[in-house]
Amino acid sequence: MNVDVLDESGADSDVVALTQLCRFVMRRMRLHPATELTVRLVDADTMAVLNKQWMGQDGPTDVLSFPMDELTPGADDATDDQESGYLGDIAVCPQVAGQQAPAAGHSTSDELQLLIVHGILHLLGYDHATPDEHREMFGVQGRLLLEWQRGGDPEPAPASTS
Repeated sequence: MNVDVLDESGADSDVVALTQLCRFVMRRMRLHPATELTVRLVDADTMAVLNKQWMGQDGPTDVLSFPMDELTPGADDATDDQESGYLGDIAVCPQVAGQQAPAAGHSTSDELQLLIVHGILHLLGYDHATPDEHREMFGVQGRLLLEWQRGGDPEPAPASTS
C-alpha cells in the first residue's frame, strides 16, 4: 500500500505513525495491496480555502476527503478480485484537531488519528447523513481506532530480495 503523508501544516505531527495508521486501516478494510492514498496535513488558512472551494463553507474544518477511484472495502474472503487504484486524498488540519481535542477528552494526536480514520472511511463510501449511516460509520471508526490503540497488527516485513 502506497501512502504519502505530506506535512504542510507547520505543526509537529508524527508522519511515520500516521502513515502506519493509514496502512493499518487500509489492510483492515481489505483494500488491494497496491491501493494508493495521499494525506495532506495543512494549516488553517489552507483548510479554509479548501473548505470554501469544495464545501461552500467559511473557515477551516477538521478533515476533507476527496475520493478518486470509488474503491470499496473488500469482502472477508476476497483476495484476487479486489480492485487496486487510487483511493483518494484527505486534507487534515492539525490546528483544528488541536482545538477539538480537549472537548473530546483526548490528545491532539488521538484527534488526528480519529480524523484520518474518518477521512478514509469517507473515501470508502461511508457517510453519516442519516442515523443508520451514522451508527454504521462511527461503529466501524470506533472499532478501527480501538484496535489500533491496542497495538493493531504489525506491518508485514518487506519481502526478501535475496
